[in-house]
Amino acid sequence: MSRRDLPLTDHYDVKRGEDGHRYIVPLIRGFNLTRIPLLNKGTAFTAEEREVLGLDGLLAPQVDSLEVLVERLYTEYSRLDEPMRRHTFLRNLQDRNEVQFYALLSEHIEEMLPIVYTPTVGEAVKRFSQIYRYARGLTLSTQTISRARQALANVPLNDVRIIVATDSSAILGIGDQGFGGMAISIGKLSLYTVAGGVGPDKTLPVELDVGTGRADLRDDPHYLGVKHERLSGEEYLKFMDTFVEATLGRYPKAIIQWEDFSKDAAFTILHRYRRVVPSFNDDIQGTGAVVLAGVLNACRIKGERLADQVIVIHGAGAGGAGVAAAMREGLRREGVPDDELPRRVFVLDSRGLLTDDREMEDYKRPLATPRALTTGWAGPDLLNVIQGAKATVLLGLSGVPGTFDEAVVRAALANTERPLVFPLSNPTAHTEALPDDLLRWSGGAALVATGSPFADVEYGGQTHAIGQGNNAFIFPGLGFGAILARVREVTDDMVTAAAYALAAYTERHHPGRIYPPVSELSAASIEVAVAVIWQALQGGVATEFEIRRMGDQELRAFVERKFWVPKHLPFRLE
Repeated sequence: MSRRDLPLTDHYDVKRGEDGHRYIVPLIRGFNLTRIPLLNKGTAFTAEEREVLGLDGLLAPQVDSLEVLVERLYTEYSRLDEPMRRHTFLRNLQDRNEVQFYALLSEHIEEMLPIVYTPTVGEAVKRFSQIYRYARGLTLSTQTISRARQALANVPLNDVRIIVATDSSAILGIGDQGFGGMAISIGKLSLYTVAGGVGPDKTLPVELDVGTGRADLRDDPHYLGVKHERLSGEEYLKFMDTFVEATLGRYPKAIIQWEDFSKDAAFTILHRYRRVVPSFNDDIQGTGAVVLAGVLNACRIKGERLADQVIVIHGAGAGGAGVAAAMREGLRREGVPDDELPRRVFVLDSRGLLTDDREMEDYKRPLATPRALTTGWAGPDLLNVIQGAKATVLLGLSGVPGTFDEAVVRAALANTERPLVFPLSNPTAHTEALPDDLLRWSGGAALVATGSPFADVEYGGQTHAIGQGNNAFIFPGLGFGAILARVREVTDDMVTAAAYALAAYTERHHPGRIYPPVSELSAASIEVAVAVIWQALQGGVATEFEIRRMGDQELRAFVERKFWVPKHLPFRLE
């Protein structure tokens, strides 16, 4: 029996016929078959399937193709005029029929990405308890963590390969959201499937409900999470240890993506477990990689190298720290010596420039600038740092709207003819500046990319494409490559390889853009996955024997062959 013949859930097997095509052998029949999203085909069940599966009389007479169903669903979706209503529509569809959900999403990914992911997902997180309808994924709370093994055994998926887990302590730019963070895990895994080729039966969203620091949630009778203060210290780590141990027992082949942990917890969790279970933190590493890719392309567009730049990062949370680390690694790769790096990368938090004589959290210390380098500067605030450091690149990860004002942009413009200005904070209401303002203040000279989606800007008779520095260009391909290589560890070099692969893809297909269009997420993810697998092989962390002797074309074909696409498989009884 091959790996594909093993039971994937308690409800069905997937097998491959003599003709090479896959089919489903259901372990249940009748009405219950229509209540399992992975199996439900709705009116796409054929007449023969309806008869043998006990579905006669339970469905509308019409037999539809997947294409007709997607067209019908899109018509219904288009009638909804508010982003949250559209988000709820898609979530309800996902909980009803996963193949149709992914077929619809893949056909309209550019239009629907802002609905299933940022910025709309931020509102969905806030309202998660109100819009909650169906159970999805795994929730471990302080009430159930002692029974983690049994809880994982209850999950009707036997071959999970990617887990997105959050404790909801720092969701996007909106902070502690308690149980609502489950919406982030669900949304991220939707992108793993539609953009990263991971079958939905291989994904598991996880909410680690350790409480919430928000009294308004604890006092809300409609809030669905546990109603006590957040765990901290040893209690918190014991909770996480129990989760990781139970997960390794149930899903030994799984990769874990740590998502939206508070800045201190993010680094603690990453360092504690990255060599225990293959895992990475998207806020730290995914953000760093996608920003590095964009900066590399923007430098190319202006005819310069990364090694020519001085970079100021406003925001020293998990994302800002990850971007700083990625920028330093990129500079090293371009030949900038380590002793020169403090003169090239400057990081600010809410109190101003991080300097080595300041009190700060431990994770910030490697980012601090030697105080001696700031001699003669007028102050540690953003404007004075840009002027004193002669910054050419401004990267915003502060979550503070309006931080990149006209004076800041003009200060950067004084240092270079074409400054890079990336207001990257999500959601849209937290962005450091609006693209049209940045282009107007710079006379069209600034190279602009954002974290949230913005329309292209017309200025000076030219159309300026506003690239979206979305982590969705990195994490689906990074996770997919790690899965296919069966890695023992997700290394920093694998993350950097993902960044350079995205930059190369953009240069090859869209030489005038900082990021490719969102419609090409899948194509970019394949490129990223191939690069990640090569790096895993070179780094000695890949354990999948099948890929070890493949050449370039063979490996690419292997990745494309493994890429899941939404289609209805035929049912057969045995």
